[in-house]
Amino acid sequence: MKHSRRAMLGAMALAPLLPRLAHAQEASLPPILFVHGNGDHSALWMTTLWRFESNGWPWDRLHALDFTDPLARDDDAVAQPMRSSSDDAWRELAAEIAALRARTGAARVALVGNSRGGYPIRNHVQLHGGGAEVSHVVTCGTPNNGIYDWEENAGREFNKRSALLRALNSGESQVVPGTAFLALRSDSNDLYAQPDGRYAGRPGVPTGVGPDSPALKGATNLVMPGVDHRETAYSARAFREMFRFIGGKEPDRLSVVPEARPVLNGRVTGTPGGIQTNRPVAGAVVEVFRVSPDDGERMGEAVHRRTTGEDGRWGPVTVAPDWNLEIVVAAPGHPITHSYRNPFPRSSLVVNLRPAAPPAAADRAAAALVRFSRPRGYYGIPRDVVLLDGAEPTDLPRGVPAGATAIARLPAERIGTAIAGLFNEERLVARAWPLAENRITVAELTW
Repeated sequence: MKHSRRAMLGAMALAPLLPRLAHAQEASLPPILFVHGNGDHSALWMTTLWRFESNGWPWDRLHALDFTDPLARDDDAVAQPMRSSSDDAWRELAAEIAALRARTGAARVALVGNSRGGYPIRNHVQLHGGGAEVSHVVTCGTPNNGIYDWEENAGREFNKRSALLRALNSGESQVVPGTAFLALRSDSNDLYAQPDGRYAGRPGVPTGVGPDSPALKGATNLVMPGVDHRETAYSARAFREMFRFIGGKEPDRLSVVPEARPVLNGRVTGTPGGIQTNRPVAGAVVEVFRVSPDDGERMGEAVHRRTTGEDGRWGPVTVAPDWNLEIVVAAPGHPITHSYRNPFPRSSLVVNLRPAAPPAAADRAAAALVRFSRPRGYYGIPRDVVLLDGAEPTDLPRGVPAGATAIARLPAERIGTAIAGLFNEERLVARAWPLAENRITVAELTW
């Protein structure tokens, strides 16, 4: 991932605000490379990066990658447009490891992967001799032993019978000597580690695996009760386990230490034909407004406006750590997306912006659509309190947390009004924009 020089300089200028470690101690902390899951992108690691920084980990020894095409193929051996094979993912990871080692001068790095992101990590360390350059491996909710064990779809990467998983899991141990392995998992709340095939598209059919599928023989295996699939990586609880495993001590805090003037940057990436990619979008117009936390109204003119170039970069923009924001993305071939966000307490280079996908057929009759999104976890009802526009959404599954987006479909009289979303203790207010103008509202939670 190429960094904007201005954003990097902004982060460097703010670095003295962090708790500083002695130089020798900083050098002893391995660089960490964070690897996202299937269909995802580096922005999901934003809060994790903030927590590491807030505990004194040097910001320039932390990096989150973006796979070009993050979605796995239906059959690992059969090419599909804008989807990646297990070898594609491994090659991109290996290049990122080499770049991080070269930039930091470190002999070894630590690797942390969520879900599918654990596969190229294990591929590199177990099958390609990468242990010599990897000190620690943390897999977070990775279906290490498959999502299912079926004769059907045997070529799919997530099948226990796939060539990749048979190669990774054929030995008595699933780790390698000299590299420390930690596998984080849920007790029974991970939708990709279920004995019933409901979440793999075949309800009532036994998967042949269970909640212990993410465990690794020979690793330190840790169960975090109640967490969902993404919370195995992006929650405060997961951060605590990563930090003490890699850093060798407990973190000082789980909260994020704010900076005086956060600098934000990232890329606009596209979803052509509804396929999630991390390919940059050129010619996207991005505007950033400060808005009222109470009703989402704009507080003055745009504080930032830029048209993306070939690299898709939309920033940098300097904000305050208590500003609610509306980020408007007008990207060719996508709906105009009005993304409402709670304050960014710290700088980030991974504020990646994916324009909203076009409305589904069932949503096109609405005058306005508000998508209430939780990218770093799923909504679990009744585990969580989830309210959108004053009511519990009826389109979210009950039981095992499996939905990350709730939708409010609004009549014409609600256009321009405030719509509040509540997830436990995080509240976010957005404004409804007219669907007839090809505009969609996204209220995106931070935590």
